[in-house]
Amino acid sequence: MRTDFLDVAYHDVGPAHGTPTVLLHGWPFSPVGSYAQVAPALAARGFRCYIPYLRGHGDTTFRRSDTFRSGEQAALGADLIAFMDVLGIRRALYAGYDWGGRAANVAAALWPHRCSGLVSVNGYLIQNLDLAEEPLAPSVESGYWYFFYFLTERGKKGLTRNRNDLARVVWHRNSPEWQFTEAEFAQAAELWTNPDYVDVVLHSYRHRLGAAPGEPRYAKLERRLLEQPKITAPTVTLDGRADGVTPWTDGSSYAPHYAGPWTHHVVDGAGHNLPQERPEAFTAAVLEVHGMR
Repeated sequence: MRTDFLDVAYHDVGPAHGTPTVLLHGWPFSPVGSYAQVAPALAARGFRCYIPYLRGHGDTTFRRSDTFRSGEQAALGADLIAFMDVLGIRRALYAGYDWGGRAANVAAALWPHRCSGLVSVNGYLIQNLDLAEEPLAPSVESGYWYFFYFLTERGKKGLTRNRNDLARVVWHRNSPEWQFTEAEFAQAAELWTNPDYVDVVLHSYRHRLGAAPGEPRYAKLERRLLEQPKITAPTVTLDGRADGVTPWTDGSSYAPHYAGPWTHHVVDGAGHNLPQERPEAFTAAVLEVHGMR
C-alpha cells in the first residue's frame, strides 16, 4: 500500500472484522520470523493482524529518490499512523519491540485516539534526545557497541559490506540464549538487501546519539517527544530476562510514563527479539492488554 512517502509492504492475517492489531518488528529482525507464531495464534482468537515492513526493510521502499532516508523515531511513529490511514483503520492495538516498539510508543503518545492498547518490549522507548550525550553505565554502553560503530565511516562501510555478518553478531549478543536456525536467519537476511537499508539504519543510530540532524518535516513531532509524553492507552510492558543489550527490570522506571492501566512482566529465556523467542508470552500480553480497561 502507498502512503505519501512510502510504498509499504505488509502481511495481514485473521478475520476481516477482527480486532485491528499492528505487529511491529525490530532491527535487524524480520516481521515474518518475529510473528510467525504470534500472528496465527492471535488470528485464531479473533484478531486482525497487520505486520508491516519498516522503512528501509524488505519491499518497503521510498516513493521518491529525493526523500531524506530518515530512521528517526518520529518518522517511524508517523509511518504507523500513515499506514493505518491508508488502510482505513481508525484505532488499533500496537505491539512491538526494538524499532517497532519505538514506533508503537511514539504513535500511542502523539496520537492517543488511534491506539486501543500497547504491548512494548523494554518499556517506554521514546528517546529523550536532550540526554543523548549523557553516558549510561559502562555495562549497558558496551551492549550498544554498534550505535557507536555506526557513527563512523568505518561503520558505514562495515554495514554496507558485511550486513549479514554484522546482523549475526547482533542476534547472538542481543539474544544469547536463542537457538535460531539458519533458515530463520536467511529469511531475515532478505530484508537487508533493500537499497535504503544502510542509509536508514545509519541515520537512526546517528540521530538518537545527537550526531545527525533530523528531517525537517518531523521537527515538530520530535519537539513534542522531548517532553516525554505519557501514554494513556492500556499497556503491558515486557522484559526478557536473557536480553543481552537491554537489562531486564521490574518495570518501575517505566511506570510514570503510563497514565492508563499498566502492568509489567519479565519473561524467562527471552532475549531482545521476544516475540520470536517466546511467542506464547508475547501472545498472552496482547490478549491481556486487550482485556484491560
